[in-house]
Amino acid sequence: MYNFIACISLAFFISFASPSFSRTILEGQSGQIHFILEELYSGLNIPWGLAFLDANTLLITERRGRLYSLDIQTKQLTTIQGLKNVLAKGQGGLLDIAISPTFSSSKNIYLSYSKRHDGKGTTALASAQLTENQQLRHWRELFVAKGDSDTFRHFGSRIAFDNQGHIFFSVGDRGKREDAQNLSNHAGSIIRLNLDGTVPKDNPFTQLARALPEIWSYGHRNPQGLAFTPDKSVLWSIEHGPRGGDEINLIKPGKNYGWPIISYGKEYWGPISVGESTHKEGMEQPVKYYVPSIAPGSLIVYSGNAFKEWKGDLFSGALKMTHLNRVSLNKQYQAIAEERLLESLGERIRAVVESPEGWIYLSTDSGRILRLRDK
Repeated sequence: MYNFIACISLAFFISFASPSFSRTILEGQSGQIHFILEELYSGLNIPWGLAFLDANTLLITERRGRLYSLDIQTKQLTTIQGLKNVLAKGQGGLLDIAISPTFSSSKNIYLSYSKRHDGKGTTALASAQLTENQQLRHWRELFVAKGDSDTFRHFGSRIAFDNQGHIFFSVGDRGKREDAQNLSNHAGSIIRLNLDGTVPKDNPFTQLARALPEIWSYGHRNPQGLAFTPDKSVLWSIEHGPRGGDEINLIKPGKNYGWPIISYGKEYWGPISVGESTHKEGMEQPVKYYVPSIAPGSLIVYSGNAFKEWKGDLFSGALKMTHLNRVSLNKQYQAIAEERLLESLGERIRAVVESPEGWIYLSTDSGRILRLRDK
């Protein structure tokens, strides 16, 4: 009798812990790929950033200033303590989260967020150690962007790592367009730092007196997606345009991406083009632009085996156009095809991340954590 009860209990536990316990939202097809979309969790408040700590643990930031750990098997959500004060106002708050490449030894994670500075708001980057009992300790503010603004919009920001000990970090123009062309502030730029927050000596503007040495590229509007190819050789960004003109850019050191002098977007107040034109010598062209805007909220370069046909494709969440955007590239990194997945879901997709088994996890502004897996 005891063995029978034990077997029933074990079977119940295994059933509860199985990924199939998640609620199926829809099934779909893309080419030869058949996929299932599942809901893992709901009830969050604008989950802005996602990062896998391990195969079963997903770290989640809420923009209002909370950090969680989600056990994917049990669906248990745990609050992580130890965050410093975050300015949650307008488009600002607790933003991206990333696991250090040295986590196995350092236990460090990185967080981007907005903070109050001289009565205004700016974008910041910090590192902290994550303990086994879900606490943050040894909080270190590594970077505070110069270029404060009281607009409380266009903070950026996403985080990416190369394989040479550097962290890359995006900062929006903070609602002050002209600052994106001003190298004496950080607004509208991609930042490159060492993992400890110091400035690499080979950054492109370290020898230019009028420029801030942390800047890697500039002329961006509001980059909310940043991702390397799996071999870490190519850095991609995706950024919000105004009314039209969202851009996917291949990021190169020292390059000017043109905002607000060149743009494919229109003014919000009328059908007038932003800037001088769409092209100008000395300014980079996007690999792809979107008219009308989809309002991209994230970016990954897919590298898994679950969906082999998608390897090397770019995926981003779309906020305004409420879908998962897929862009195929050729070997010359030209955009050759686009597909809009999950349109029937009608959700503002905020964060996109790839799991260790190659599934795609999504967060929505309505507070859901979703999983796209093979059928």
